[in-house]
Amino acid sequence: MPHCKNSLFHMDTTSEHIQRHGKELWDRLRARGAAPEKMLDDRPLRRFSLGEVAEILGVSGSYLRQLSIDGLGPIPELGTAGRRSYTLRQINELRAYLASTRPKEALKFCPRRREGEKLQIISVAGGPSTTTTSLYLTQGLALQGFRVLAVDLDPKGSLSEMYGYFTATLPVHNESMYAAIRYDDQRVGMSDIIQKTLFDGLDFVPGTSELGEFEQESSRRYRSKWGYPDASIRMVDALKQVAEDYDVVVIHCAPECGGFLTVGAFEAATGVLVMARPQLTEIAKTVMFLNSFSHFVSLIEKAGRSVNYDFVKFLVTRHNPRDVSDQEAVALLRDSLGDDLLTTTVWESDAIGEAGLKNRSLYELSAGAVGRSAYEQAMETLNSTNAEVMDIISEVWGRPPMYVSQASRSTTEGKANSQSRGPSK
Repeated sequence: MPHCKNSLFHMDTTSEHIQRHGKELWDRLRARGAAPEKMLDDRPLRRFSLGEVAEILGVSGSYLRQLSIDGLGPIPELGTAGRRSYTLRQINELRAYLASTRPKEALKFCPRRREGEKLQIISVAGGPSTTTTSLYLTQGLALQGFRVLAVDLDPKGSLSEMYGYFTATLPVHNESMYAAIRYDDQRVGMSDIIQKTLFDGLDFVPGTSELGEFEQESSRRYRSKWGYPDASIRMVDALKQVAEDYDVVVIHCAPECGGFLTVGAFEAATGVLVMARPQLTEIAKTVMFLNSFSHFVSLIEKAGRSVNYDFVKFLVTRHNPRDVSDQEAVALLRDSLGDDLLTTTVWESDAIGEAGLKNRSLYELSAGAVGRSAYEQAMETLNSTNAEVMDIISEVWGRPPMYVSQASRSTTEGKANSQSRGPSK
């Protein structure tokens, strides 16, 4: 039997021994600045260069520069060599200014839904890529001027951590969706649990371990005299409370998300985005997910409530376009799913992985943080994916699609500019 060198451990109970190790590791992490000291990290969002802002808004850099010189719109910060940069809030102020001065392009600059356009609720489900997809979709929508609410249904809070919200090591009470749909008198309104992110226009509802309590309570009710619980109706009703405040809600359905919460997400949704990886074994898992998806929807239908989605689309993630087996798998998916498979695939990317290790997205980092080539390649696939989803939303609202074409032009112009000249001022 191993001998413990630390005599203090001889006096510990097993639980105290384990706790001591935890405290020692935590103290060392804190000494290195790697331990979160508070639940919501108030880190600032970086500023965006004039060239980035021009790409986001779909205008030329020279036009924005002239606006700044003329004193029109928000005043950018002047950095080294007179290079202009803007906060995201200033970008949104620019949107309002451009929409007022160029009314024929108002929808382009201010895409918020108009009267008669229903709230779009997108459930992101089907695999481990749901967290990354939800993160980049919500931030991408916010960068394009949409008012976005993200709902994290992961008890581990994986999406919430990417927003800088840490619950794994800090205590929480009534902070998640559980608080708005629970069955007892501690239920609160949706506005009480919504948190701000560092992205102007993007809010979120955290995912915490409390979500597991909702699953347990729903399961007990299912087995009791109460019968099948009204979990999904509660989700629908909760989101209705804040419907006027947002254009798009993205519900993150992680693999760890329980059955009752998942049914709620599927009933509340107006559209579903399903993840698929381009390997045959992963496609088999997608098939199993679709069987579960079908079962959950059938439960709603058997309860007498119809389910009519505006769309159900599939997204290929972690795609290596140079791998022959990946290419064959994508071809199989495209032959089977047709137009329901998004044209764009999200490529396997070291840049996305590196950003994730920093609890950041590529939108939050500059190209130099992960390598310019890898950064630009990853951003091209991410922006193209978001553009497809935004065009789908536009079509649901009866608007002409414009985001895919805009993303294509921006990519072409960006490559030409990077080859011909340095950073914009």
